[in-house]
Amino acid sequence: MVRAPFRAAADRVRHRLTQLVRPDSAKSPKRPAHRPATGDLMGTATPRPFVRALAMLAVVVIGAWLGLLAVGSIRTPVGPMDTNMTLRPSLTGGSKINVSPLGALELDSHIAPLRLDVNVDRLDPVRSQALVDQPERFSGLQDEVTRDVAAGTRELAVRSCVAVISGATALGLVVYRRPRRALAAGGLALTLLAASGVSAYATWNPKSVLEPKFSGLLSSAPSLVGDARSIVTEFDIYQQELARLVTNVTRLYDATSTLPVYQPDPGTIRALHVSDIHLNPAAWHIIASLVKQYEIDVIIDSGDTMDHGSAAENGFLDPIRDLGAPYVWVRGNHDSKVTQAYLEKVRNVRVLDNGRTVDVAGLRIAGTGDASFTPDRTEPVGGKAAAELQGMRLASALRDQEQAGTPVDIAVAHDPNTARQTDGTVPLVLAGHVHHRVNEQLKGGTRLKVEGSTGGGGLRAVQNDKPEKVRASVLYLDRETRRLQAWDEITLGGLGLTTAEVSRHLPEENLKGESPASPSPSPSPTGSATRPTPSP
Repeated sequence: MVRAPFRAAADRVRHRLTQLVRPDSAKSPKRPAHRPATGDLMGTATPRPFVRALAMLAVVVIGAWLGLLAVGSIRTPVGPMDTNMTLRPSLTGGSKINVSPLGALELDSHIAPLRLDVNVDRLDPVRSQALVDQPERFSGLQDEVTRDVAAGTRELAVRSCVAVISGATALGLVVYRRPRRALAAGGLALTLLAASGVSAYATWNPKSVLEPKFSGLLSSAPSLVGDARSIVTEFDIYQQELARLVTNVTRLYDATSTLPVYQPDPGTIRALHVSDIHLNPAAWHIIASLVKQYEIDVIIDSGDTMDHGSAAENGFLDPIRDLGAPYVWVRGNHDSKVTQAYLEKVRNVRVLDNGRTVDVAGLRIAGTGDASFTPDRTEPVGGKAAAELQGMRLASALRDQEQAGTPVDIAVAHDPNTARQTDGTVPLVLAGHVHHRVNEQLKGGTRLKVEGSTGGGGLRAVQNDKPEKVRASVLYLDRETRRLQAWDEITLGGLGLTTAEVSRHLPEENLKGESPASPSPSPSPTGSATRPTPSP
């Protein structure tokens, strides 16, 4: 009774695939017994070679995928953890480490039609307790994890080969009902798997762990990433191989179990870059949360806080007083001079225009308002030329500051066309306007960072087919040199979405010529456990 529905389903699948392989067989009438088969001349059609090849490829891909789903995973211990390793078909490749309940860690480790998924199921209580009782074993944990990962990878490769060949061969036998065709399908599956392995090996990028993307609880992300002073040393520890990163999962569990507060580092200035809020009141709650979570020293807004710049909108700006950090602001093309005059009266706001410079939170910041005011989204008078001219004036003001012995650390403009004109006059320039992120090292040495919309496109976003994501960035600058050391890109789901991602990025110059140091444990707040620092 149970086999009948399964057999009927299998027959339907076989019939569909047979039509793909021999499309005319289901349409052409049966040939009389006395009439010999003479090919196309006698009215019977033979599938074209490329159709047969596509059909065989479809059988191989589907069979290999089913084989991987069925048996293409292994459970293996990695240090004190029980993990599940799986190869999955993928258009982009890469690796994904799921660490419940922390979230997931995605790495652009390779380019191939296969993705490596590593699920950390649990910490084995016996092996974990052994590490607690014998802390000296942490010194050898790295080698142990490396051996476990290597052994697990070898076993996964063998099992995946068996799964792919078995799946393709079995499906080929069901479709073609010929052992020779079925074996050909299995051989082609093995060839494709080998080619994928070669592609993964050729494109393997061990430095992908330098720019991971965390997803999960936003509140635990700072604990995972660490402070800016130890960024380079900790990532240098991780960069050799994936095993080094997996080693620290044990410590991450311990660190996030109490969710310690992100501790400020005396050598780091933390600036929050926001832009294009566009009258979205939810943005103030997000900014206030980030200021508290990351211990932000200064907020830099690159404009378009309003939508029409009318006096009636000014009350929207009142929450700025209670954000908990100084607020540096430049005018966008949706912000009017009325908006600017209102903000100039708010106690913790520094309005920048026409190259004005302020000193705040240990940084010297200069900026200018947008060259146009276009609340109705019309093409601005002068367009790109006007924006570039405004940038030239800002660059001139920056050079004057340099000659006066008071060089500017950060320049701010709304339009990226304005910001590009400051190349060579300032280490870092911030902008917005385009509602997506841009990170570019300009020819003159200035780094241009364009932020997306911290308001998710504002209230107008409800007119779009999909909600626009909310974006902000935390910039880490050295207090002595006031140069950018790293930045965290924070991306939240738009209206109606609850996703959160935090990704860490380092400037290219910080990845070169750095020697690893021995990081020390970060201080923890009163009443919480000390957060351990990963060991090499």
